[in-house]
Amino acid sequence: MSHPIHWRSLWRFLLLALWLAVGLALSQGALAQADPQGEAATAVPALDADTWRQVRSGEVDANYRDSRFDSRYNLVNASGETWRQWRNRWVSPYGLIVMGGMLAMIAIFYLVVGRKRLEAPRTGNKLLRWQALERSLHWSVATLFILLALTGVTLLYGKHVFYPLFGAGIWGAMVSGSKLLHNYLGPLFGILLIVLLARLLVHNLPKKHDLEWFRKGGGMVGNQHPDAGFANAGEKAWYWLLATAGLVVIASGLVLDFPNYGQTRDTMQWANLLHAVGALGLTAVAFGHIYIGTLGTEGSLEGMTTGYVDETWAKEHHNLWYEEVKQHAVPEEHLPAQEPQGDSTRGSSTQNS
Repeated sequence: MSHPIHWRSLWRFLLLALWLAVGLALSQGALAQADPQGEAATAVPALDADTWRQVRSGEVDANYRDSRFDSRYNLVNASGETWRQWRNRWVSPYGLIVMGGMLAMIAIFYLVVGRKRLEAPRTGNKLLRWQALERSLHWSVATLFILLALTGVTLLYGKHVFYPLFGAGIWGAMVSGSKLLHNYLGPLFGILLIVLLARLLVHNLPKKHDLEWFRKGGGMVGNQHPDAGFANAGEKAWYWLLATAGLVVIASGLVLDFPNYGQTRDTMQWANLLHAVGALGLTAVAFGHIYIGTLGTEGSLEGMTTGYVDETWAKEHHNLWYEEVKQHAVPEEHLPAQEPQGDSTRGSSTQNS
């Protein structure tokens, strides 16, 4: 006796089987996500220890290359670990030691020696030392230098200080703001520094008497002021440090600022190390420059704020320059009427370095 086929029951059975298949597939996907190793083993059955050893060895054929267009880099970048070790084990800690050591030496020197005061009374007669353009360039470069130093130090060391103090939210905003300022102010600093260096080149050419200045420690050895022209040997040393290490910092910063001009990953890593070493070194030396030009020496800051220095200061610190321009000294009360237009009141100082 035959039984009729119930088509409605058959379709129900097929639909149930389909739902079971879909549910099984979804459950396998969820299990794979919960178990990354299982997912990797399913997606790439040959992903074993031998494969990773080949990747780590540096092979860069199609099987071991990263997925970026036209990339020539291995999936595991061994040079990146080398860069990280240099940065974290050498550059960062020793940079902090150098900067901290410079600040400590300045503090000790000030406490032991004190401020360098003028030995003779002021005459009240003034000599033009810095034109308005030079002062504007100096203060613009100095301001940018300080901002770049602060943001750079924040990026390098801030996570060890501000993150524990303020938490991730504030620290994230600080990093973002510091990086933005550093990236955009860096090229402007480079342009202005080059202009300033070109403007002051004539004053910073080496002279024979510079060796004697170094031998006497700028006057600290033997209690005698060594000969100095418009710029003494210490100021010239700072100038040439900016003209060498400073330009290296600028060039390496531009490499990091504009990574879309074909430079490789290795080039970026070297640029980062050079930039950090140069910037940390310049910051440490800048502490000394700032101290000498402000708190450390009486009368020095006046030249860069008003443009004029007292005759006594010029005679004691830059005697060769003073002998060439002393005929242009102006009584202090007459300065408003004698505001210079050009370099005439500096006499032949532009030829005296």
